Amino acid sequence: MADWYVVQTLARSEDRAEINLKRQGFQSYLPKLRRERRHARRREIVASPLFPGYLFVKIDISRQPWRCINGTYGVSHLVCHGSRPSLVPPGVVESLRAREDETGFVTLEPRRFERGEALRFVSGAMRDCFGLFEGMAARERVIVLLDLLGRKVRVEAPLDAVAATT
Repeated sequence: MADWYVVQTLARSEDRAEINLKRQGFQSYLPKLRRERRHARRREIVASPLFPGYLFVKIDISRQPWRCINGTYGVSHLVCHGSRPSLVPPGVVESLRAREDETGFVTLEPRRFERGEALRFVSGAMRDCFGLFEGMAARERVIVLLDLLGRKVRVEAPLDAVAATT
């Protein structure tokens, strides 16, 4: 019986690893989400791995030659516990697939704040400062506009460091 396992990929080689695993006959799954990337005053929406540096592969350990995965282009190694691959708990991959939208991207929890909503820092160096929610950044971080010294300053902070003002 085939189960899901985790493969660690080389840096920014998730797509390459997935393609090469499929060429070898393995079923793989690389969950992706949409995220905003800003560069040189441009904003664009790009597909980004949900778990950078990792993807899932379905293997029947008793029938498939799973050790060859470690030699696949784009793959660093199959995540193992001792000499055996580490099994992904049942239902994890299925629950990720259930959260995909019609275009195949995983949708996470809806954002807690609306753009322009007043926020208060509840921890960190900016504790008790107020600002306006501008958007979400990578890795569960928020972008807040603070009014400091008469000008708007963009500050990035952990999501749990801010709360809506009541």
